[in-house]
Amino acid sequence: MKPAAGAGALRVVVDLNRCQGYAQCCYAAPEAFAIRGHEILFYDPAPPADRRGAVERAVEACPVRAISLQAGPDDGDAP
Repeated sequence: MKPAAGAGALRVVVDLNRCQGYAQCCYAAPEAFAIRGHEILFYDPAPPADRRGAVERAVEACPVRAISLQAGPDDGDAP
């Protein structure tokens, strides 16, 4: 189900080549990030807008800056 227009859709992008498996994102936003197996990161690329705060904390917690948060197509930032 797509979020309604203006609902603040999020897009999480993780550079998996840069990720070192420190798992700080998992502590900051366990609903959106998880480490499984031998340092394999699983994440929700389009978390609900109500998780924005936790995802922003995960972005800031990443020591190698492998995570970025971008506005989704319905976030109202289009001209």
